[in-house]
Amino acid sequence: MGSYRHGGSLDAAVDGVLRAAEAAGAEVEKICLVDRRIEFCTNCRHCVRQLGPERGACVIDDDVDAILRELETADGLVLGAPVNFGDVNALTRCFLERMVGFAEWPRGQAAPNLRHTRLGTPAVLVTSSAAPGWMTRTCARPLRTLDRMAELLGARRVGSLVAGQADTHGAALSPRVRRRATRLGRRLTALAEPTAGRRRGRQR
Repeated sequence: MGSYRHGGSLDAAVDGVLRAAEAAGAEVEKICLVDRRIEFCTNCRHCVRQLGPERGACVIDDDVDAILRELETADGLVLGAPVNFGDVNALTRCFLERMVGFAEWPRGQAAPNLRHTRLGTPAVLVTSSAAPGWMTRTCARPLRTLDRMAELLGARRVGSLVAGQADTHGAALSPRVRRRATRLGRRLTALAEPTAGRRRGRQR
């Protein structure tokens, strides 16, 4: 979860999905980026120069590697970020830029290659915005950016949740959003079950 604050609309929406997944039998863990040390990518390109199927190692010593290791071994993902200026907020963007090691870009090659070519892990994408939900879906970019984050992790979107008009509702989600969060949590757990345990041993 990439929100700057605990207890807001995005936090509530993510928790709604996670509670439903847990009730359906999943073991869940929530990672709040604001509580972790995440430094800016310096674009040194050290990680993308490393060849092979494994994510390229970053030279920066902070919490990003530990977070990514947890995400890589998960059987299902919930990726959440609030909207700021039409896209995900700066904290989430900072984390996304540190995921560049999932691409391989040798010297002399014209463009990078993604190390994950199989999108097998189910992912639910969650965002919140002061604008109405329909406007966020049609005019803003957060879900497309979260799609790219999921793709880098070898995951595919199986559903999305938009908590609109956050300034009006605050953390009190509308009944419609709460119901959808519950459905998505159950769906995520059901889709993750057939691949449980296989992802950890899969060759990358």
